[in-house]
Amino acid sequence: MAQTLELKIPDIGGNDGIELVQWNVKPGESFRAGAELCELVTDKAAFSLEAPQDGKLLEIFVQEKAHPKIGDLAAKIEI
Repeated sequence: MAQTLELKIPDIGGNDGIELVQWNVKPGESFRAGAELCELVTDKAAFSLEAPQDGKLLEIFVQEKAHPKIGDLAAKIEI
């Protein structure tokens, strides 16, 4: 039975100046564990939000070029 997981913007050392640059997976698309779902940047580093396991992207809550805060809901996935 499939489960739904919420992916949240991670704490990357207390940096609040985060920008979600782009989504690499679109809603409805499947992905493998470790896939880079989206790209995030701060004033000091770039990093990716990786898939915790195989699944499908259900819904995006933070759009490209947005500036989310740590802990904000980025997306829901089905695993």
